[in-house]
Amino acid sequence: MSKAMAALLPDGRLHLQHGPIDILAEAFGQSEAIRAGHARAAARFATILAELVAELPALRSEAAAVEGVVARRMAKAVAPFRPTFITPMAAVAGAVAEEVLAALAGPGLTRAYVNNGGDIALWLAPGERLTCALAASSMDRVTVASGDPVRGIATSGWRGRSFSLGIADAVTVVARTAAMADAAATMVANAVDLDHPGIQRRPARKVQCESDLGERLVTVAVPVLSPQDRTLALMAGLRVAETFRARGLIEGAALFLQGEMRATSALALEKGTASG
Repeated sequence: MSKAMAALLPDGRLHLQHGPIDILAEAFGQSEAIRAGHARAAARFATILAELVAELPALRSEAAAVEGVVARRMAKAVAPFRPTFITPMAAVAGAVAEEVLAALAGPGLTRAYVNNGGDIALWLAPGERLTCALAASSMDRVTVASGDPVRGIATSGWRGRSFSLGIADAVTVVARTAAMADAAATMVANAVDLDHPGIQRRPARKVQCESDLGERLVTVAVPVLSPQDRTLALMAGLRVAETFRARGLIEGAALFLQGEMRATSALALEKGTASG
């Protein structure tokens, strides 16, 4: 297995990369505290991939027991969404972001975030806030304050790096943890769907032989849809998102499909560019 890499970028962000994991992290506060946080985050990150690889068969299963701290966080995040099919892998990016953030955060910092391929874990000292652009739309942003319950933001969809059973270009979810947001975004994105002869799907294992989705059909192409079809698909996903919000699993969601967007009633989006 290759060695984990850690590098400080010119803008002060920390870049962590190991195999498929590619993270950007940023901390705000006293310079000494930032340096110490970077060192802790890099040290913790160095072992995470090996820990996950050791438990991959269980993590790709619906019900197998797992042992590692990140693996257990993944399993805990997906459990509330069953009996619908979901494996702990649906929460891997968010769970890794949380683990790195836990190492990064510490005394002397005011704010910090860890962005693992668009799945983001947030840390805020009392009285602080952070504004993040949504991965699906740089013009839409959400501000999280220290008093808000949100500490995780995640995005999923058929155009992303993970497979989807649905046709959403993207679904962004805000939740109490990044792992929970990751799992929920997967489930809501799967629900943005409709029957249409132009939608192309293939068994997941024929696209990626080791996919945890097995023979389930994943979306590989979506034609230009009529306004009516876009509405049907988005509303199907929105109903699922509102159900999750009513159950306390998420705080809000924004669903994107071919230039149209729907959002849960509790999600307040702002227009503009992201800021720290």
